[in-house]
Amino acid sequence: MIEGLGRRDKVVFDYLFNYYYSSLCAFSMQFIRDQSAVEDLVQDFFVTLWMEATDLKICSSLRAYLFSGIRNRCLDFKKHQKVTEKYRSYLLFTPEGNDNSTDQYFAESELRLSIEKGLKKLPPRCREIFELSRINGLSNQEISEQLGISKRTVELQISNALKCLRKELVEFLPMWLVFWLIGS
Repeated sequence: MIEGLGRRDKVVFDYLFNYYYSSLCAFSMQFIRDQSAVEDLVQDFFVTLWMEATDLKICSSLRAYLFSGIRNRCLDFKKHQKVTEKYRSYLLFTPEGNDNSTDQYFAESELRLSIEKGLKKLPPRCREIFELSRINGLSNQEISEQLGISKRTVELQISNALKCLRKELVEFLPMWLVFWLIGS
């Protein structure tokens, strides 16, 4: 199995996905009590596994590798949630006098332009799927039904879009994170 994964054998990958997906989701629920977040996390893990398959060095069993990888992702997710919550409370309790609206306005418009620029660099279908998901708020299932494609294709396209946007917005990452969390 490990060798097949290293060769990016689609049959092996599909087998691993189908065999471990629900177990990894159930395992992740011990750490994160949000079903959609858990599903996104596990799907993203499998996308990363596929993308980096040729570079993987699995020294233990494949099962141990998958479960420890998901555990680490869950712990990172929880750590990220704590930082986000801390920052949100900071924003809520910051006195109005410290607000520098002009700087914030220019930074936000610069960020919006960079996001638009990043979206324009995406392939048309990838951009369409990403916008349906993140801007229109459709679920992956709704998008797959609307466009007549598999849910897995939707998940991969969204993951690819996020990867491209992360690269494009690397200089804005802390502000970009706040922007998406607050929904400005």
